Amino acid sequence: MMQLVFIYGPPAAGKYTVAQRVCYRTGLHLFHNHLIVDAVASVFPFASPSFVRLREEFWMGVFEAAAQEGRSLIFTFQPESSVSPDFPQQVVETVERHGGEVVFIHLKLSAEGQRRRIANLDRSKFGKLRDPDILEQNLAQFAACEAAMPACHLAIDTGQTDPECAADKIHHFLETRTVHG
Repeated sequence: MMQLVFIYGPPAAGKYTVAQRVCYRTGLHLFHNHLIVDAVASVFPFASPSFVRLREEFWMGVFEAAAQEGRSLIFTFQPESSVSPDFPQQVVETVERHGGEVVFIHLKLSAEGQRRRIANLDRSKFGKLRDPDILEQNLAQFAACEAAMPACHLAIDTGQTDPECAADKIHHFLETRTVHG
C-alpha cells in the first residue's frame, strides 16, 4: 500500500533534516516542500494568486501520480496562511482514493527554538525563511495554521530530540504500522 509520510511543523523544526534521515532508513523518496515552492517562486511572488494555485497544483499532481503508481514518499510541509485550509484533507482524499494512506508526523519546536535556529546558514540551501523579524511577525499565524492540521499519528519535539533519534522514532513507527497496521 502506498504511504505518504507527511512531515509537518514550524519553521526551523528540522523537517528537511529529519526527512533526509528517514529516507536513508526507509528508501522512500523525499518530495520536500521547497522543490515546488522555490520553482514557482522563481517566476511568481510568494503568496500571489498564481504562486498559490501553481504550488498546490504541482503538489497535488505529484501526490496523485504517486498514489496511482503505489509509490510511497515523504513530504515536508510548513503550515502557513497562503496554503488552502483544506489542503491536508485534499491530500488525504487523493491518496486514499487510490488505496493509500497519509501518515501525519508533527515535528514540534518552541518559538524560542525557532528563534535560535531561524538564521542558521544551512537554511539558505533552499529559499527557507531566515529572517528573525519575519518569523516574529508570523509566529501566531504559523501556530494557528499548525493547530488546524489533522490529528498527527506521531509527534516529536525536535528541541528535545536530535535528528538521528527523531528519524529512528519515525522509522520504527512506520515499521510498526506496516507490521501491525
